[in-house]
Amino acid sequence: MTSRVQVVLAAIDSANSADPRLDEGRPEAQLYGERMSAELARLVPDAADVLQIAARGQHVERWKLARATYPEGRAGYLAWRRAQAVHHAEVVGRLMSEAGYGAEEIETAGRMLRKQGIKRDPLVQALEDVICFVFLRWYFAPFAAKHSPEKVQDIVEKTARKMSAPARARVLEEFDLPADLATAFAG
Repeated sequence: MTSRVQVVLAAIDSANSADPRLDEGRPEAQLYGERMSAELARLVPDAADVLQIAARGQHVERWKLARATYPEGRAGYLAWRRAQAVHHAEVVGRLMSEAGYGAEEIETAGRMLRKQGIKRDPLVQALEDVICFVFLRWYFAPFAAKHSPEKVQDIVEKTARKMSAPARARVLEEFDLPADLATAFAG
């Protein structure tokens, strides 16, 4: 890992340490960023700098754009998600610039964080695969405990659709999913 990467990751962690929401007694966004980096290191051990940065910055300052400030329903949710992606890309871009990264690398990270090119751009897809693994490993069980089986099935199917074929196959190897949920990853 180059020192520039370390500078940006530390800056993301510093920003996320201000998250007032806690998970396991720690700032939620900071813990999420660490989980993203750990899964990336496991799934893509030779990840390029820009992918390492995008993974850690996936939820940078997420609490600053409250979901409650957007309309209820799917349209409001999607608007909030788009605003979050733009915000994450702007913050990460600024931190990368401060660490000496050039415009092309900053734009690449921004494209990844805005999910532009999913299923077409290998870097964007790698980030999405890591996001899905983090969800399945750390956030799926609490989600499933709060929702109906139909909602859980819907989320699992949506998650699987976002993933690459090799990542879906790896899910089946690594997770002990009930048969009705596993079928979403088999296709």
